[in-house]
Amino acid sequence: MRTFTTFDDLQAASGTEIGTTEWITIDQKRVNEFAHATGDHQWIHVDVERAKTGPFGGTIAHGYLTLSLVPWLGSLLFHLETPGAKLNYGINKVRFPNPVLVGSRIRSTVTFKEVVDIPAGKQLTVGHVIEIDGQDKPACVAETVVLLLAD
Repeated sequence: MRTFTTFDDLQAASGTEIGTTEWITIDQKRVNEFAHATGDHQWIHVDVERAKTGPFGGTIAHGYLTLSLVPWLGSLLFHLETPGAKLNYGINKVRFPNPVLVGSRIRSTVTFKEVVDIPAGKQLTVGHVIEIDGQDKPACVAETVVLLLAD
């Protein structure tokens, strides 16, 4: 776990890999709860029997479920304790190259791509690559943007 308490610490980490999380298993309960929360009950996610004969041989996690895990996975690797508020500003890029079959294990590698000055403080661009155990192609590649406001 890395903790960043100053903008100088953050700037020094620009362009570096922060780390890789432990593996977590994506189970059907998590997928069903995400379907319930979002209203996305497409059968490839929630109908276990039908999905067995579908294109993936079983149910798959929603791409946006995988993406929604990015903040939590990041929190396993780093904490931002810089002065002032921290705001999710947006996402520059997101791709879902490979579906996550229910029962698969995933993990995330996080990189601080860029730290730039903005009038209110710093803007941090964070790269996330979520891989699937035993697969060559990742489940999700995303680039998020965080605003770190000065006190």
